[in-house]
Amino acid sequence: MPLNLAPAPGGRRGSFRVALRMARRDIRRHRGRSVLIVLLILLPVAAMTGAATLNQSLHRTPDETVRYELGGMQARFSTLPVPNGDSVQDPLDDTRVVSSSGAHDPGFVGSDPLDLVPAGYEVVPHRQLQLITRVGDGDASFGARVVDALHPAFAGRYSLLSGRAPQSPAEVLASPGFLDRFGLEPGTTITTSAGTFTPVGILRDADTSDGNSFLYLAADQVPAGLLAGVAADSVTTSYYLAGPEPVTWQQVRAANRAGVAVLSRDVVLNPPPADQQTFDGGPLPDQGLAAELGMYATFALIGALALLEVGLLAGTAFAVGAKGQIRELALLAASGAEAPTLRAVVTAAGLWLGGTAVVLGAALGFGAAALVVLWVRAAGSARLAGVHPDPVPTAVAMVMGLAACLLAARSPAHHVARRAVLGALKTGRAPAGSAKKSAITGAALLLAAAGAFAGSWFVGHSTSDPDRLAELFPAASGLLTGGAVLTVVALSLLTGWLLTLLPRRTGRLPLALRLAARDATRNRNRTVPAVAAVLAAAALASSALVLAASQQAGIRETYSWTALENQAFLPLSLEQPPLVDGTPQPATAVAPEQLSAALSGALGTVAWTRVVATPAPPLNCFDGPGADLAPARTATRNCLQYALGTPPGNACPVTPMGRLQDPGDPRCKGPLAQGTGSPRSIVVGGADEIRAVLGVEPGPAALAVLANGGMVVTNQVFVRDGTVELQTLDLRRPMAEPAGRQMQYDPVGSVPLVAAVVEPLVPVPYYGVISAGTAARLGMEPRPSELLVQLTEHPSAAQVDTANGVIASTYKHPGAALWVEPGIPRDSSWQMWAIVLASALITVSAAGITTGLALADGRRDQRTLAAVGAAPRLRKALAGSQALFTAGLGAALGAAAGVVPAVLLVAATEMRIALAVPWTYLLVLVLAVPLVAAALAWTFTRAALPTGRREQGT
Repeated sequence: MPLNLAPAPGGRRGSFRVALRMARRDIRRHRGRSVLIVLLILLPVAAMTGAATLNQSLHRTPDETVRYELGGMQARFSTLPVPNGDSVQDPLDDTRVVSSSGAHDPGFVGSDPLDLVPAGYEVVPHRQLQLITRVGDGDASFGARVVDALHPAFAGRYSLLSGRAPQSPAEVLASPGFLDRFGLEPGTTITTSAGTFTPVGILRDADTSDGNSFLYLAADQVPAGLLAGVAADSVTTSYYLAGPEPVTWQQVRAANRAGVAVLSRDVVLNPPPADQQTFDGGPLPDQGLAAELGMYATFALIGALALLEVGLLAGTAFAVGAKGQIRELALLAASGAEAPTLRAVVTAAGLWLGGTAVVLGAALGFGAAALVVLWVRAAGSARLAGVHPDPVPTAVAMVMGLAACLLAARSPAHHVARRAVLGALKTGRAPAGSAKKSAITGAALLLAAAGAFAGSWFVGHSTSDPDRLAELFPAASGLLTGGAVLTVVALSLLTGWLLTLLPRRTGRLPLALRLAARDATRNRNRTVPAVAAVLAAAALASSALVLAASQQAGIRETYSWTALENQAFLPLSLEQPPLVDGTPQPATAVAPEQLSAALSGALGTVAWTRVVATPAPPLNCFDGPGADLAPARTATRNCLQYALGTPPGNACPVTPMGRLQDPGDPRCKGPLAQGTGSPRSIVVGGADEIRAVLGVEPGPAALAVLANGGMVVTNQVFVRDGTVELQTLDLRRPMAEPAGRQMQYDPVGSVPLVAAVVEPLVPVPYYGVISAGTAARLGMEPRPSELLVQLTEHPSAAQVDTANGVIASTYKHPGAALWVEPGIPRDSSWQMWAIVLASALITVSAAGITTGLALADGRRDQRTLAAVGAAPRLRKALAGSQALFTAGLGAALGAAAGVVPAVLLVAATEMRIALAVPWTYLLVLVLAVPLVAAALAWTFTRAALPTGRREQGT
């Protein structure tokens, strides 16, 4: 009868079941190593799952939006500040306009929201106002809400935490933050500018954190005059509608055309399609997909590098385990098992451990994030809306974690399966294979990574339109992510070839280094994953260092200065809050000598003070599109402001979305190149004022221009043919502006002035300086307006509190406070050191784990050394040398693998002007961290060399 050599039906399944059974038994026998592998995979999966859950929990679902903002109400009507009737609000956010032509309609006047409320609803007004109360010798300001907060339809938004509902005109509700701020208990009386009240209940607003200070009043508890003033301010008044009928999107659009915003329960739960969210003929609104994809691309890059690192480190543990299984696998092979079955035994361990790790990691990450969200919500914070799992990143993290574990097991499985099993059965050791094939594969992957980087560079430079570049950012970052991962994998595969070169270069090194180099070469299946793990950690750290340094460089280049460093401006006239009955109070004028003396007494760091004169600032000017036909300037009001016109061709080019066409364009740099300034942007004075506000010494030519009726300007962009155009703006006449630009106003007059340019020390927000005679000649009515204070150092928080108390007492106003220009943050090095420290911890951990596994794996060699008389300290030196080789080679390769994609990410995208490479920190990462790892390995390794009987078969 002929011999049937055909595979038995179901043989593969049977052999795989055998492999699973053997892997499970091996896992139970080596619990320590198995737990280590599970933890290595579990932690990054848990971190990625938790981060994704917390990020998603920041965003409210439609159900949460209506519950937290409307409670059981059907809608909220409020003012929508828009320049025309073409604007359309966001269906889910009534404070945001998603589509507008941007054109100013002089005849457009917004309606009162109450006039547009449909019939058949119960209307519940909601008004906000500021009140003051006496605290010690000063006054403190806090917010109050005039609303029936315990209305049944507000259930879900307002909830009574403790206490009871008010039962008399003197009883009110308060937020937890209000009671904490003023040290009150329920039942304690407090006197405010609206009257004396007793909080009897603590109220929580689901839309606001408990830490905010609010007092909740009924309409009949507020003085009529004060309530009338609040009711006249449509911006602080909204109306909630209770009733059975929903408010439709058509009604919302009709309200938008009248300048009224509506948050509708029905619209939020059933939003309209995108083509209905635009004005007639307008483009579809930006759905934010580019930013979301960019965020996910960054998430994928960090997660991939993290999992690649721990997967490679787990590969070291698998390699040691596979080496310990070599005799068992050889016996299995001798009994007829094929190579796929041998591979499956080791790979099945990766499946068991990886599957357990990713399930536990996802559960742990989600559970930890859920606990954080529940704790934050229970503490009264509105920052996190609810527990929102993000299935896509979680699934990606789990797949990546399982793949990392399987790949970590695959390499040693393939290695032990293709070795000569009879030789392993005789010696108990599988010889190292050739690194040639891995080197060829690594070189090919390195070329592929270079192609991905080139593609990312091409995508990032395929257009000069910043708006289009922002849309292409996800594609560029995706290519960079792939290129970064391929680079790490390629260098990891090339590590085996690099290790073969070590013995040839270590002949003159001390004995411990020679032994470590030869051990690394001989046990490449253990050393390569360890070096690759350090490589991945160093790549991630170096990328983070470059990105952080570039971000800080961008902050330095785009920092918005309000004055010179350690300078503060204090007004010499301050508006006062209205009286209890709503009667307005006159502004308080403060003598500069009194203010200077008070501040110098409170702070010992006042270098000097100077009174600054400016044109008459706006006063009692009601903003509105031409509704007020009264003169722009009278004895009691002023709607005029002064600015410099930008000559044609000198304006900073921007895109329709408000992005700079070229951030490096000189027209976009310097003081007020992109802004419209403030009431004090033109200073009246001479050389002393130039030195005080600009921080530089004016030259003779500038002083001559100033004396002859000209103007010293701070930016060449305003100058054309040696002159500037001084414009008079009416704040009641806003001009039509493209989307994304700051509000500007139509000039009602202009005059040319001879100009001299004096660049300030830093780009402070001043157009320039004119003399008092020129200002008077032009009708600018200059007057002392502010006290400029120069401090020798930035005040501490305690000094600011002391100064605020003195200033509030001087002004007799609770809101008066000191704000000192801090300048560009300099002490940001802690962020860089934190990245280096985190990388050092990972590197040291990886080197420590690898060294421990190497020492455990090489116990037989160490016994041989002990038998031939090696000194006990050799074991410590060998451990330090092994850690040095592992950490040093991995850190050097990782730095190169991380810097390249980070530099390309900065250079090829919208951050291109902020490129910075922190060489000092990179050198610490490459040189100091491996030395620290070696020192720690030497310190914590026992000096005694192990001895023992000769094992059977050796």
